[in-house]
Amino acid sequence: MTSTANPLAPEWLPVPDDANALARAVWPSGATRRDGELVLAGVSATDLVRQYGTPLYVVDEEDARRRAALILDAFRREFGRIGASVSVYYAGKAFLSVGVARWMAELGLNLDVCSDGEFAVALAAGFDPARIGYHGNNKSNAELEAIVDAGVGGLVLDSVYELERVAAIAAERGSRQPVRLRVNSGVHASTHEYLATAREDQKFGIPLADVPAVVAAIRAQPSLEFLGLHSHIGSQIFETGGFEEAAARLLAVQKELLEGGPVPSLNLGGGFGIAYTVADDPAPVGALAAQMAAVVEAECTRLGIPIPNMAIEPGRSIIGPAGVTLYEVGTIKDVRVEREGGAAVRRYVSVDGGMSDNPRPELYGAEYSARIASRVSAEEPVLVRVAGKHCESGDIVVNAEYLPGDIRPGDLLAVPATGAYCWSLASNYNHLGRPPVVAVRDGAARLLVRGESIADLLSRDAEAQPVSEVPA
Repeated sequence: MTSTANPLAPEWLPVPDDANALARAVWPSGATRRDGELVLAGVSATDLVRQYGTPLYVVDEEDARRRAALILDAFRREFGRIGASVSVYYAGKAFLSVGVARWMAELGLNLDVCSDGEFAVALAAGFDPARIGYHGNNKSNAELEAIVDAGVGGLVLDSVYELERVAAIAAERGSRQPVRLRVNSGVHASTHEYLATAREDQKFGIPLADVPAVVAAIRAQPSLEFLGLHSHIGSQIFETGGFEEAAARLLAVQKELLEGGPVPSLNLGGGFGIAYTVADDPAPVGALAAQMAAVVEAECTRLGIPIPNMAIEPGRSIIGPAGVTLYEVGTIKDVRVEREGGAAVRRYVSVDGGMSDNPRPELYGAEYSARIASRVSAEEPVLVRVAGKHCESGDIVVNAEYLPGDIRPGDLLAVPATGAYCWSLASNYNHLGRPPVVAVRDGAARLLVRGESIADLLSRDAEAQPVSEVPA
């Protein structure tokens, strides 16, 4: 190591030999250095900022497409070996735009949406409604009517109340709506509590014990077509144990359901993890697919039931690693922290964004990485905490990272792995406009989503005077 570890650093964070290096597991495949500067898919960070400003979300299109194709191919291959087909639904809640929806359609993926807004984006992209799955624990009547009218291929029922409403709407229109039933399996993948009770205290799904009665109610409705069960066990999952336990529990119920009619498919949801820092070690997608296929085959053999066709819903694992957020560094401040064994210094590096463009550190304690994007430096690394500009002490972008000791105002800072759940969770807190989203590919950049200006924000204020009349 070139520098001594700061005692304030978390145990998982090593002092880097080179604080300019881009860890391959964390950065998009198209990220590199050219003349010291960060380049994304052939476009330099300074060129991107010159054209679009900061903060700026950047998505490596080729990286996202490659990951989507890899997941589709791996699951088709592994489940094909056991005689099952697989439908891969891109989880639009991770990040959805018309452009991204079109990428997924071109690659042969289906699309998962969970609101009328996401549905509208899908339709604007020309996405075939028959290849759309629609989630949500509280769909409105207007949403349900739009789902049925459009011919959505897989509505995910979340309650008995919703079952009755969908059946009535579809019957009124003389149609038959395909539905899946969301099941609360009781599996907690995030905490490895595989043996938790099935009647888990959460808003989603039907308890396992209630599934047979609810499926019987679905089958009793001529206006509904039962596709199968659906499960989602969590997010940012690195191991297959949770999926294996969920599959075992659902297939046991499936055996009972088969006595009353067909159960064509089983949807095990998504939640596959990605690397946000050098400490993260997600399972390779090929191994994940192989292990999930093996447990489904083994359980079906043990139960003596046919292997169902499968569905999964990756989102973060496709778009998350493809995204990078660019910021400009402003204030830098060294803070002396008194602690047992002696004081230590933490350097606060403030940037021109924060919790309005990425609330995940505040919501979930999420960890991120960072690198100076506009240059390289031979200075010794120092421990920094990257802070946002919001009027909140908890407004932290990167909790702990080692960056060159000469980081200074005006530097561009890049935070990788921000393609998922950053733009989609963004807000206008402190009246900051949400940043634009740009796709980069083959040395060119194009706008996916326009950023918001102060004029945009004021245009929604019913009592605001025209922007031209607002005092400077």
